[in-house]
Amino acid sequence: MRLRDRLRRDWQLLVMLVPGVVLLLVFSYVPILGNVIAFQDYNPYAGTNPLTAFLSSDWIGFGQFQLLFEDPAFWDALRNTLTITVFQLVFFFPLPIALAVMLHHLLSRRLRGFIQTVVYLPHFFSWVLVITFFVQMLGGAGLFAQTLRDAGLEPWNIMTNPDTFLILVTAEAVWKDVGWGTIVFLAALAAVDPHLYEAAAVDGAGRWRRLWHITLPGLRPVIVLLLILRLGDALSVGFEQFILQRDAVGRQAAEVLDTYVYYFSIATGNFGFGAAAGLFKAAIGLVLILAANRMAHALGERGIYSKS
Repeated sequence: MRLRDRLRRDWQLLVMLVPGVVLLLVFSYVPILGNVIAFQDYNPYAGTNPLTAFLSSDWIGFGQFQLLFEDPAFWDALRNTLTITVFQLVFFFPLPIALAVMLHHLLSRRLRGFIQTVVYLPHFFSWVLVITFFVQMLGGAGLFAQTLRDAGLEPWNIMTNPDTFLILVTAEAVWKDVGWGTIVFLAALAAVDPHLYEAAAVDGAGRWRRLWHITLPGLRPVIVLLLILRLGDALSVGFEQFILQRDAVGRQAAEVLDTYVYYFSIATGNFGFGAAAGLFKAAIGLVLILAANRMAHALGERGIYSKS
C-alpha cells in the first residue's frame, strides 16, 4: 500500500498522536539544544534574555569537562553512584521478579489483590514521607532504638551511620518501589499460555521445574529489556532520597552525581559545569545501553532493538 493510501486510511490515528509528539518535542528534544552550554562559559545574564544568553557566552571547548575530571569530589560521587547501582542491581532488581512470580501463583484472587494493594501503596509516597518513616523506625529516637533501650542494650542509630548507608538506601528503595516494579512482570506472566503449565503437569513436571522451564523463559525477554534500560540509567540513582540524607551521613557516603551537580553547579550558578556533568552521564548511559543490547543479541535475545 502506498504512503498516500496509508495516510488517508489512518489520518485519525495520526491526529491523535499529534499532542504526544508535540509534548515529546518540547520537553525531550528541544532541551537537548541546551547541551551547548557544556562547551561555554555560560552566563545567563549575557545578551538580552536568558533564552539567548548562550549566543553571547564565550566558547571554552572542553574546559568544563577538564574541570569536571580534575575535581576529586566528582570521582567520589561517581564511585558512590556506581557502587549503589551495582548493589541495587544484585539485591533489588530480582525482588520484583520474585514477588511477581509468587503473586502469579496465588490461587485466591482476593488475597492477591490485597497483597498487590499493600505493596503498591508506598510507590505513591514522596521520598520525604518514606525517609520520615524510616527515621521513626530506625533513627536514634525511633522504635528500634527504643526497643534496644528497653532491653538494656546500646541503641544503634542506623540513619546516621555512613558504613551502612548503602544498605539503608537500598532498603528504602525496596520498600517504596518493589511492589510497583512487579506490574510489568505480572503483565508478562499473564501472557504465558496456561496450557503450557497444564501440559507440563501432565508430563510429571513439578512446581520448580515448571517455574524453571516455563515461567522464567516467559519472563526472560522482559527481564533483559528492563536490565538494559537500568544499565543505561546506571549513573542516575535518584536525587531527593540522597539530598535528604546527605547531611545526616556525610558527603563521602551520600554524594552521588545528581547531588554533586546540584551543589557544584546549580547552587553556585555554574550551569555550564552542570551541563558537562549531565552530558557525561548521557554519553556513558548510551555506551552501556549499546553494549548491553549487543550482549543480549549474542545471547539470543531481542533487546531494546534489533537490526532485522
